[in-house]
Amino acid sequence: MTKRDELKQILLDLSVKTGDFTLTSGKKSDLYVDCRTTTIHARGAILIGELGYELACETAQKLGLTPDSVGGMTLGADPITLAIAMESSRSGGDLTLRPFVVRKEPKEYGMGRQIEGNFREGDQVIVIEDTATTGGSALKAIKAIEASGGKVAFCIVLVDRQEGGVDNIDAAGYPTVALFTRKQLLG
Repeated sequence: MTKRDELKQILLDLSVKTGDFTLTSGKKSDLYVDCRTTTIHARGAILIGELGYELACETAQKLGLTPDSVGGMTLGADPITLAIAMESSRSGGDLTLRPFVVRKEPKEYGMGRQIEGNFREGDQVIVIEDTATTGGSALKAIKAIEASGGKVAFCIVLVDRQEGGVDNIDAAGYPTVALFTRKQLLG
């Protein structure tokens, strides 16, 4: 079994549910994908780091970019971000990524930051999204990153539900790639 097949099976076993669901967006769907049960699973996180880092390197090379950091909207992007950044360090590859997280709102105390971790003004950033439905979380993270002086290189989505989210992110001018699509998971 390949790493990709193994991650797909973990997603199917732990994260993918079919039935009648109301999503965060308020939309009704026959599919619910709770990526957290896979991204916070020990083997799932290792596979996401390895496959996500490979996808980051391939995409960066194809676009002729050298991203500095990786992050997205807390909480969904956090374990994916860390897994990819850890793999970038462990692998010794050409691309070493510093992880960060984007808070939903800036802190009202301390330094009042919305972005925490190893983000630096001027960074070229890979934005992470766990599950793309409308693309709203990624676009909100992008807004905060750009307001803090970052430049978005591209976005990586763990699962594209194929309901317009990736298209919305692309249409806003940010190339987006997915590790898995709904069709790849469910056929």
